[in-house]
Amino acid sequence: MKISVIGTGYVGLVTGTCLSNLGNDVICVDIDKEKIEKLKKGIPTIYEPGLKELLVKNINNNRLTFSDSLQYGIEKSDIIFIAVGTPESESGEADMKAVWDVAKNIGKYINGYKIIINKSTVPVGSGDEVRKIINKNMNAKKHKFDVVSNPEFLREGSAISDFLSPDRIVIGSDNHNPAKIITRLYEPLNAPIITTDIKSAELIKYASNAFLATKISFVNEIANLCEVAGANVEDVATGMGLDKRIGEKFLNAGIGYGGSCFPKDTIALVSTGKKFGYNLKIVQSAIEVNKIQRKLFFEKISKFFKSRLENKKFGIWGTSFKPNTDDMRESPSVDIIKLFLKENAQINIYDPVAIAETKKIFKNKINYFSNAYDAIVDCDALVIITEWDEFKQVNFSKVKNLLSAPIIFDGRNMYDLNYMKELGFKYISVGRNQVL
Repeated sequence: MKISVIGTGYVGLVTGTCLSNLGNDVICVDIDKEKIEKLKKGIPTIYEPGLKELLVKNINNNRLTFSDSLQYGIEKSDIIFIAVGTPESESGEADMKAVWDVAKNIGKYINGYKIIINKSTVPVGSGDEVRKIINKNMNAKKHKFDVVSNPEFLREGSAISDFLSPDRIVIGSDNHNPAKIITRLYEPLNAPIITTDIKSAELIKYASNAFLATKISFVNEIANLCEVAGANVEDVATGMGLDKRIGEKFLNAGIGYGGSCFPKDTIALVSTGKKFGYNLKIVQSAIEVNKIQRKLFFEKISKFFKSRLENKKFGIWGTSFKPNTDDMRESPSVDIIKLFLKENAQINIYDPVAIAETKKIFKNKINYFSNAYDAIVDCDALVIITEWDEFKQVNFSKVKNLLSAPIIFDGRNMYDLNYMKELGFKYISVGRNQVL
């Protein structure tokens, strides 16, 4: 099939590359000329394991091309994916400006029957609005088109496997014919395909993310209770997770969720509820708990040092919001580092891939290192924020010798309590007994 994907951000680039890998002819379009030039050379503009290899492979096979011309992408394709950003606006609603701009251009340049697919995360009713905008901006010669909602469920760090081996594919269409065509597009993936009306498909995405975010906030709230009651949240989570109705995933206590999806999608869903006169109390509570969680973690550090953090030096491992990505959007590390700086503490940073993104935020306010061990030399404590695999098997004897005191604050519960005690560390984690 001849496909264009408009927007080469996280969703658009992964979607376009994977669709080309299935044998389709794909044009990825973006108005950022510098980004397009890099992509033409096979240089990914985001960090995602496995993306570069697929990118180069399909460019070389002439199935994947890039353009900064919306007109070219629209005119040369039968299926058009809208995959531009919908960030949080000041009001909390999704900022739909980029989606509406693409719809206007589709109306302007449409030259035959097209299937327009909303891949961006959009509020309920956006499909109807896209249809109106295209019709309004079409020239005298009217062309037929259909609008489809096809939400993405890609996790940063495992997006390629998520696309190629999905749990489900959701196709929202008010007409049978476009749904049939898009179903055929995804048939090679051998995944369950759910066909709904457009509005239901739009809501499935928000509801899914809000549920997972709520599950994370729930276990974090239980972790906070475990700390004051003397229980162990890992044992509690294991006991919960073995119940098939609950499941074990997303029950890892820590310092909360971040990234480009959960924070903005939960807020946007609450805003959507208000728009329709309904207060989503559970989702709102999940948002509030998530905000509190990173602050509570910092308060543990402050309490340990009796609020005297000025001129103390902390080595922080991990700044990206999760492993296997360089994404810093809504990362807990940003809030925690800001709290440290407010107390005039010195901060050393190490992250396997997110140093460049961290520098964009903090510039010369903190110190950056290319090695985990170098980042903790003479530090008063090690603080773990992101659970990168390389932190799981570290040389603890070396860590102990490099730190000025054997103290670890672990926001991701990476290490065994008894093992830390045997090694002689003071070890403070989340929802578990402190090792002092």
